[in-house]
Amino acid sequence: MKRRKAIKNSMLGLGAVSLLSSFDTMKTLLKGTKASGSVGIQLFTIPFLADNDFRGTLQLLAETGYKEIELFGPYPFSPQATKEGWVQMQEMLNLKQHAFYGLTAQETATVLKENDLTVPSVHTTIVTMRQGLNAFLDGMTPISPKYAVVPALLDPNDRNSADSYKRLADEFNRFGETMKPYGMQFVYHNHGYEHIEYEGEMGLDILINNTNPEFVQFELDIFWMKAAGKDPISYLKKYPDRFKLMHVKDASVAFRFKGDGATPDQWMEGFPLMSDPGDGVFDIPKILEQGSASGVEHFFLERDLAPEPEQTIKNSYVYLSKWI
Repeated sequence: MKRRKAIKNSMLGLGAVSLLSSFDTMKTLLKGTKASGSVGIQLFTIPFLADNDFRGTLQLLAETGYKEIELFGPYPFSPQATKEGWVQMQEMLNLKQHAFYGLTAQETATVLKENDLTVPSVHTTIVTMRQGLNAFLDGMTPISPKYAVVPALLDPNDRNSADSYKRLADEFNRFGETMKPYGMQFVYHNHGYEHIEYEGEMGLDILINNTNPEFVQFELDIFWMKAAGKDPISYLKKYPDRFKLMHVKDASVAFRFKGDGATPDQWMEGFPLMSDPGDGVFDIPKILEQGSASGVEHFFLERDLAPEPEQTIKNSYVYLSKWI
């Protein structure tokens, strides 16, 4: 009798352990898998804060918990054509400064170090790549980014045919090859128009399929890809290890371009519909999980021109740190 009772109790114990294990597994499945990496922010999310107090903004980001930032130009060493191209945007947004906000690259690097912040990537322009690449690379040395990103192509002639995209791919490869001795890679950021099809292939696919991953990688902006009617998760699965960076933002409602997504006015229509991650209609946890599985290294909050920047900084960090 005692032996049977002992066996019964043993089996009950094993059953309880098994049941607890099942509960733990279920909780993990319900919670989702955390993406690897750090929570970062593209400064175009909060340009007005940085414009008014760059040092204070970096301190706020560090105190909130951010570890990485992504800068946007132009920079003191950018070509004159790039600086002139920014003037209209700067006046429209009522911004006084940009990039290093009156500091030198070395001074900026010092302030970043004081706040334990790193800059894995910086945004620049195709004009800079074409007209002043070496000056850009030398100028960025104190900041030590790994990636230099072109976020959009404003000239329609750069993206109006399969041949134009193939020429771009060749250019991107040359840029990346020049950058390699600096420990950097060239990166292209999608903006929506790349999903127009030419000769049976979309522009973004032409770029990915005709560039060398040793020299060229990509930054996936989930909002603009969704606006073009495409699925970020599908692209991440289709091209593993080609998207090293991600811009994370949400949408208050589903948004699609009225046209082909090729003009700034179409982009501007999307700005008011952007929301902080977790406050909108995107399945952010699944996108982040697939991003991590597909080789994304850096996840940047980028809610363009956030109307309440301090709130976006804090709310987004609290939400994203649950998943990254």
